[in-house]
Amino acid sequence: MSVSGVTNNSNPYALPDDTISVSEAGQLSNQFITLMVAQIQNQDPTNPMDSTQFVEQYATISQVQSLENMTKLQQSSLVLADNLQMLTAASLVGQNVTVHTDSLELDGKVDAQFDLQHTSTNTVLWLTDANGVETSVALGRQDAGRVDVALDPAALGLKPGTYKVRIETATGEEPRLQVAGKVSDVRVSDSGPVLNIAGIGSVPFYQIVQFGQRG
Repeated sequence: MSVSGVTNNSNPYALPDDTISVSEAGQLSNQFITLMVAQIQNQDPTNPMDSTQFVEQYATISQVQSLENMTKLQQSSLVLADNLQMLTAASLVGQNVTVHTDSLELDGKVDAQFDLQHTSTNTVLWLTDANGVETSVALGRQDAGRVDVALDPAALGLKPGTYKVRIETATGEEPRLQVAGKVSDVRVSDSGPVLNIAGIGSVPFYQIVQFGQRG
């Protein structure tokens, strides 16, 4: 099923079937009190039962009920949070976002960037195609901060396709490439929303680093 650019094969975002009912939560306590009163009424007067046992048992039942209700509330809260995330992702269809990515769908020039924590005297960006063939893009010395990269597959002699991306630095730092693209659709998955972004491909929602394109 597809609605407003969102595809869904199953629905992991449905609220739990077990909803919290105040009447059901109190039913067990009422039954216990009824049984306790019946036992007290029918106990042997010459050997009365210890009332502290009833109090302890009732307290235990109350604690169990509280834990069960807390668990159900937490499950409901998580589902609601997931639904909110899905709605947010769906609203991004047709919008630009900047994401961390380890791969690119090269079919034209791509402007990207990455952030360095330390100055690198020798920086290399590697592109690996589906056959495992690597192409290096020498970036030379780069100071700490934002580094802009322009990738032109034609100039690099690369055919259109999907390429894995990794960046090597002289300091051993491994920054991740950041690329801006337009969200074409959103897919529902068990691990959360997955965005399909032009020029990048499928990217999990949590890899978004900025809404809109970086200036």
